[in-house]
Order: sequence, then C-alpha cells, then structure tokens
Amino acid sequence: MEENYKNESMVDVAYSSLVGFAKVVSFSELYDDVCAKLELTDEEKKNNISRFYTNLSLDGRFVTLGNNFWDLRKNQTYDKVRIDMNDVYNDIDNDTYGNYDKEEIDSNEEKEALGVEDSDDDDEATDEETSDSDDKNL
Repeated sequence: MEENYKNESMVDVAYSSLVGFAKVVSFSELYDDVCAKLELTDEEKKNNISRFYTNLSLDGRFVTLGNNFWDLRKNQTYDKVRIDMNDVYNDIDNDTYGNYDKEEIDSNEEKEALGVEDSDDDDEATDEETSDSDDKNL
C-alpha cells in the first residue's frame, strides 16, 4: 500500500525512509527517496536541499556517521555517535595556531601610520636633485 506523504514534513518522511531502509544511507540517497515520495519537481529539490540538510542535522532522531552517511540515532550505539568535543577544540586550535591575518605594509606606510615624518630622506633626495639642476644651469 502506497502511503500519502503530502502532509508530512521532509524530515518525517526521511524518518519513515530510514526505518524502511533499515541500514545506513548516504545523504543523496536519502534526499532522493524523500523527494520521490513527496513528488517534488527538480526546482523544488534544488530549492529545498540545504533546508533539509539543516533540519536533518538539528533533529535528534538522526545521526551522521561521517562521510555524509546517515542513520537513525536509535540504531546506533552511544560510542559510535558520540563526539569528544575536546578533540574538536584541539583540531580547531591546531588549525588556527599562528594563522593570524596580518596586512603587509611597506616602510613608508608604516611610518605614515605611526605619524613619523621621513624628512631626512626627502631632504637628501631634494638636495641631490637641486645640485644636479644647478650643474646643468651652469
């Protein structure tokens, strides 16, 4: 007997699908099955995929097992689905250690930012240019 899924949410249909599959499935396989049951058009499928993924992630009945494979939480043991947050934070710390955005500036920009005038170098250049032009005038 074919069920009528038109009045159900995509996540509820996904739950029914995973109960029917009775195995771990990829996100794309699950999404295709949900879309087929809801008879979504290609445009609707394209527009709803990110919302479906977010809702699936937030719904406590589902669990991702890595590599974008999904199952019902009730089918998995605690050890298989538990994430040690210390490992996550250590990975983040290791990835970002010493990775600071620093804008590279040249010495003139640095002096300008510090409010230091560079008059000595400019005066020498001006003096040389003046003596060169004086020599040409003679």
